[in-house]
Amino acid sequence: MTRNIDHSRLGRLRQGQGEIANHIIDEFAAGRLSRRDFIRRGTVVGISVPLLGSILAACGSSSSSSAAPGTSSSSSAAAGAPGAVIKAGIVVPTGAINPVTVADQGGLDMLAQTGEYLCLSTQTLTLQPVLATSWTPNSTADVWTFKIRQGVKFHNGASLTADDVVYTFQLHTNTKNGSNALSALPNTVLKPSGVVKVDDYTVAFHLEAPNGNFPYLVSSDNYNVIILPNGYNPASWQSSFIGTGPFVLGSYTPKVGATFTRNEQYWGKKALPSQTQFTFYDTPSPSILALTGGTIDVLGQFAVTGGEALLNGSYNVIKLKSSAHRQLSMRNDQAPFTDPRVRQAIALTLNRPQIVTALFKGYADIGNDSPFAPVFPSTNTSVAQRTQNLSQAKSLLAAAGHGSGFSTKLVTENFLEIPQYAQIVQQSAAAVGVKISLTVESSTQYYGKDTFGNSDWLDATMSLVDYGHRGVPNVFLGAPLETINATTGSGAWNAAHFNNSQYDKLVAQYTAASDLSTQRSLAGQIETLLLAQTPIIFGYFYNYLTAMAKNVTGVYPTAIGHLFLYNAAKS
Repeated sequence: MTRNIDHSRLGRLRQGQGEIANHIIDEFAAGRLSRRDFIRRGTVVGISVPLLGSILAACGSSSSSSAAPGTSSSSSAAAGAPGAVIKAGIVVPTGAINPVTVADQGGLDMLAQTGEYLCLSTQTLTLQPVLATSWTPNSTADVWTFKIRQGVKFHNGASLTADDVVYTFQLHTNTKNGSNALSALPNTVLKPSGVVKVDDYTVAFHLEAPNGNFPYLVSSDNYNVIILPNGYNPASWQSSFIGTGPFVLGSYTPKVGATFTRNEQYWGKKALPSQTQFTFYDTPSPSILALTGGTIDVLGQFAVTGGEALLNGSYNVIKLKSSAHRQLSMRNDQAPFTDPRVRQAIALTLNRPQIVTALFKGYADIGNDSPFAPVFPSTNTSVAQRTQNLSQAKSLLAAAGHGSGFSTKLVTENFLEIPQYAQIVQQSAAAVGVKISLTVESSTQYYGKDTFGNSDWLDATMSLVDYGHRGVPNVFLGAPLETINATTGSGAWNAAHFNNSQYDKLVAQYTAASDLSTQRSLAGQIETLLLAQTPIIFGYFYNYLTAMAKNVTGVYPTAIGHLFLYNAAKS
């Protein structure tokens, strides 16, 4: 691609930018990065949105922004008067609302009603400053420095400073605390000693190794890391919901619901609703009936299967292309799944295009048994797609000593389309003589304590779990697939008990890469290795769907499961 570049202007804009940022500018100017990839990578390394626009203009490209193709998002301008009461329905949180332990969609949604992150991972995979105003890497991307927003107060009146940020991240990276955030920030990435206060409004993260995507790991993608007051006991959070956000807690009743009122002292633009009311639902059907019956205004997420009535044009529906998916893990340390041929055979029984059609009416992308979703720019699309092949599956089983099949058990949760998907897996495996007994549990029972030995999710021989969207694949590559290490926190969600040193090495190299071409090359090697090993089946990546009444606007969901209502209104 040839660009009409104003080199004089571009040279002025480069001044003050670091080595990595200038490399990204070079890649765009040379035509090796698309406009969209440039904007995305630029926000990762801390190039401000106004500067990105100026660079685009200097390179002869429009500076206006647009959503990704195939997505629609709510308008940032609400069409209605402020002061409304917005009623929302979401899945019930599975446990206490504790920033350290929350590991489910209902819980993360509650955290973000009053808590805030250093930055927001947006619907279009870019990063938007929130409690951090800017961030920059050093030349090797192993030290990232964040400037903290001034003039922000917690709901108790205390001012936000670097001390609160340091406390929050030292809390989560201390493996003794067992934080769910270790899924993204194990001690192989960041140790507590690496979180350093530079001054009252500057924090430096000294990493254990270079990390080209690090800002995503301290963003809303790592949903546990809302910023807490220095020294605050996270076990007490459910009683206060203390944060810096646009709403303050009204009431919270476990398993029932919650209310929030507008924070009149908020540092930013005041929320439009005077109050929000959340109702929790155990299963999808009652939540869909609540929206169609007018009991709620917004449904945080729904599945196409069972939610057809919401797609008939009578409701506003937000559709987000995403990396959200389901992981079908097979215990690599338990027979018969110790043999990769058996795992490959199960994967080969699935007719993925039919699954996407049956469960999502096309609102999903086919998966290729790796975390690299089509939405990720680093995904290597040259790797051949796995397709259904029953004769090959039978041959693999015979070679592994299971020519007559075998019996096993699959445990999963009653959440959205997952039970239907589990039945498809069961029926597909039966075609090659594998008998799968199916257990569908409530999400609370299935997740248990979210730790090995205390969770059907992590302990079952076969386990089918939901994974929310992330803006980069780092968490998917790490927590469910890296070798389990309790000391560092690596492999915290490794339900497959996968242990492969070559995989760990490739992921470390991918994580360290800052440029897209290197990431894509390493992604191809990882995708190929995972197809050969198949510890987990990634069958599809689905569109995240949110529905609301026609008179409701300004709702902003993220595909990981947040439901932001600060700009919502009714007309």
